[in-house]
Amino acid sequence: MTAFVPSNIFAILPEILLLTLALLVLILDPFWKEASRHLNLGWLTAGGLLLTLAVSLVLARPSAPALVFGGMLRYDWLGFAFKMFFLFSAAITSLFMMDVERLGRRAEAYMLLLAATLGMSLMASAADLVMLYLAIETTSIPLYILAGFLTGDEKSTESGFKYLLFGALTSTVMLYGFSLIYGFSGKTGLYELAASFPTFSLLALGVLFMVLIGLAFKVSLFPFHFWAPDVYEGAPTPVAGFLSTASKAAGFAVILRLFMVVFPSISTDWSLILAILATLTMTVGNLIALAQKNIKRMLAYSSIAHAGYAMIGVVAFSQLGAASAVFYLIAYILTNLAAFGIVAAVGRVTGSDDLKAYYGLSRRAPTLALMMMVAFLSLAGMPPFGGFVAKVFVFAAAVEQGWVWLAVVGVLNSIIGLYYYMIVLKYVYLYRMENEDEEKHPIPISRPYAIALTILSIGIILVGVLFGPWFGLASSSAANLF
Repeated sequence: MTAFVPSNIFAILPEILLLTLALLVLILDPFWKEASRHLNLGWLTAGGLLLTLAVSLVLARPSAPALVFGGMLRYDWLGFAFKMFFLFSAAITSLFMMDVERLGRRAEAYMLLLAATLGMSLMASAADLVMLYLAIETTSIPLYILAGFLTGDEKSTESGFKYLLFGALTSTVMLYGFSLIYGFSGKTGLYELAASFPTFSLLALGVLFMVLIGLAFKVSLFPFHFWAPDVYEGAPTPVAGFLSTASKAAGFAVILRLFMVVFPSISTDWSLILAILATLTMTVGNLIALAQKNIKRMLAYSSIAHAGYAMIGVVAFSQLGAASAVFYLIAYILTNLAAFGIVAAVGRVTGSDDLKAYYGLSRRAPTLALMMMVAFLSLAGMPPFGGFVAKVFVFAAAVEQGWVWLAVVGVLNSIIGLYYYMIVLKYVYLYRMENEDEEKHPIPISRPYAIALTILSIGIILVGVLFGPWFGLASSSAANLF
């Protein structure tokens, strides 16, 4: 019988607090009046998540990496850092959900958000194939429901169904790959598999492809990106923002741990495969984004392209590469959450996600327009914002390991991306509402949106200007992989 170790509890402290918060949301919901329910639910969820984050930072920081709970989980800085990102993302998302009709007043929506965050936390720390698959499903199922949560909206229902259909298919293929890995090695622990997994063979490569199908779907890599535009467009905008950031980061946490720990013996082969996928993902995402007139679809294709940029750090297969990928995800989470938050704020007033809805935004809501400029210039990789530094690091990691051509492709794609981000800002700052006085069509920002967007905008600038501490955190996380 294994003796009780206190570190076991600290390793899952964020998950325990998340579960407690979810139960609290459901218990208190019936006691609140309908008029104030959305405020109470939103503030409770956001406050509870931030409290969970603060308590975890104080009590649950790991020291030496260790396997806990019979080797099911890995208690290290990589998993811990990603858990903090997920908690932050969920807290911001809960603030955005408060003012969305038919979403903010439903306790089930917040509970599903917390359940998905719990699954992501387990994904980041999973050290066993069984735990990893259970964590992926714990994340996916609530997100399927959230994507189709607005049952009276045909687009939302369609997005939820598509997400479920394609997600179930790719998860099945990935599970079959996991079963073959177990069949080859007789083990399910990730840190035991490296010694048992065969060197290059067509069979090993086939298993790798099966696993990659499920993970590529999670992070929307080409050619498994096709679900993202439809799902992002139909899902409630705060949910789309959460899908494009926290869910994608969870997928990358698994890719980093799985590929660098389990498959180092065939790293030359999977690095080339991932380099090709990153190239196609960046190029396809950016080129199709050029033609979009719906801003949520444009951000969806932009999100696909950013998955390709982050994958460059994984391709490098070095400590700098892993650190740059983690740092990229930090900047990307802040930036894309801000972008979708602004889209949600505008869409709530205008009732449209078309680019024409942004005519004269700089005069209708100057502060919101300024925040939009910060977010979109960061997405474009312009200094002094976080997106610029993040791209510099992933390109530097690629060059360091000899992937010069991949870095060049990344730079060229960044130029393409800059074009369509600037088109949006042209609508915001240069175009005027036709035959209308902009001052008569203001776009008010509610307090939750103002707080969330201010935090995100400041964060984007801080990560770009004072990037040292953030890259230090990313480096500490990556060090546990080597």
